Amino acid sequence: MEWNPGFPLSIDAKCHKDLPRDIQFDSEKGVDFVLNYSKAMENLFINRFMHMFQSSWHDFADFEKIFVKISNTISERVMKHWQEDLMFGYQFLNGCNPVLIRRCTQLPPKLPVTTDMVECSLERQLTLEQEIQEGNIFIVDYELLDGIDANKTDPCTLQFLAAPICLLYKNLANKIVPIAIQLNQTPGEENPIFLPSDAKYDWLLAKIWVRSSDFHVHQTITHLLRTHLVSEVFGIAMYRQLPAVHPIFKLLVAHVRFTIAINTKAREQLICEYGLFDKANATGGGGHVQMVQRAMQDLTYASLCFPEAIRARGMDSAEDIPYYFYRDDGLRVWEAIHSFVAEVVDIYYESDQVVAEDTELQAFAKDVYVYGMRGCKASGFPKSLRSREQLTKYLTVVIFTASAQHAAVNFGQLFLGMYPEEHFTEKPVKEAMVRFRKNLEAIVSVIAERNKNKKLPYYYLSPDRIPNSVAI
Repeated sequence: MEWNPGFPLSIDAKCHKDLPRDIQFDSEKGVDFVLNYSKAMENLFINRFMHMFQSSWHDFADFEKIFVKISNTISERVMKHWQEDLMFGYQFLNGCNPVLIRRCTQLPPKLPVTTDMVECSLERQLTLEQEIQEGNIFIVDYELLDGIDANKTDPCTLQFLAAPICLLYKNLANKIVPIAIQLNQTPGEENPIFLPSDAKYDWLLAKIWVRSSDFHVHQTITHLLRTHLVSEVFGIAMYRQLPAVHPIFKLLVAHVRFTIAINTKAREQLICEYGLFDKANATGGGGHVQMVQRAMQDLTYASLCFPEAIRARGMDSAEDIPYYFYRDDGLRVWEAIHSFVAEVVDIYYESDQVVAEDTELQAFAKDVYVYGMRGCKASGFPKSLRSREQLTKYLTVVIFTASAQHAAVNFGQLFLGMYPEEHFTEKPVKEAMVRFRKNLEAIVSVIAERNKNKKLPYYYLSPDRIPNSVAI
């Protein structure tokens, strides 16, 4: 069914109990968003602070109250340093939405920043244009939010959205820091460019607006659309077109487990009219729907291929950008998955011709293209799979999106590479699984060693913390 115009087609079910029994959750209570939301409020003691959300806050110390019951290495460091430019820049690389920052090759006309404006932030005695040519300038543009309707569901609470552009700089220590922020897309007197040289709280509030915009794009696009809804497309196509004895069904089933169920629950309680999005988000009340409709234009096959997505943003050089752990760990996991999938594909498909002649496999790929991507040629999704190499890449996209990419933007727990339900019985595949797990264990060791002396460790893409699917 079409849940909203322009969305990827989803399962034709109004609520969780309408789903086929074999794809329902074992227990509905575990994924009851309303129930879990209430429990979270209770556990974090946030109820006693809820009055703060009904009116403007007047003291930054109020933020600290939210952390009363959250205590770990990352939260404590963020709480201590969140106002600093270094932490602000770091979050674009290794925070919960590390997919937007890109190298700036040319300053857009809508952001009229000059060398004079940012001179005090530039450390190499170069002009802004020269810094751009040297590859030291980065940009994050929230154009997607321009014109999106802010939440009006509560007439007593005015809510607002910005569509900022943030310019960042790689300093001499190779750290990324912000050097200019414009809060809306059209330059002019009513839309000033904020700078680190401005008054302390003017600059801090500009950064807060950027972080607010980042939250909306992260929740609705990076997380909901590009992991949950996309994984549902793959899951529905798999169940519709591949029999349970098909090797590709056996390979993918663990990675779409409960995906359709959790998305159905989300449409029932979370992103529906009067759902939790409407209660808690400035994009609730329809803005989040508008965002997904716009973002579908940028949902391409290439953008889901991790190495290609990193290269497209000019973020692929570990030498130039040494602290981009999301990229480093993601590439390791991508290669491990790709290597495992290639082994499995070679076991069952002895030639490209066998791939091309697998009618069930071709129906699976066509289902994704026609119903998930709505037959959009510009999406770049293949209508068919004609070679072992093409099939390997396609299946790597499916598995990586549901497991590693979701973990990077959601911070889950369960082991990638562990298949609790036995689907494969063939000895060569079991041996390939053993090698896959060994590769993943090696990645865990590399990440653990790197994190050993880090004040702010990055472990979201450590395989021992990556769930197999978006719902586990």
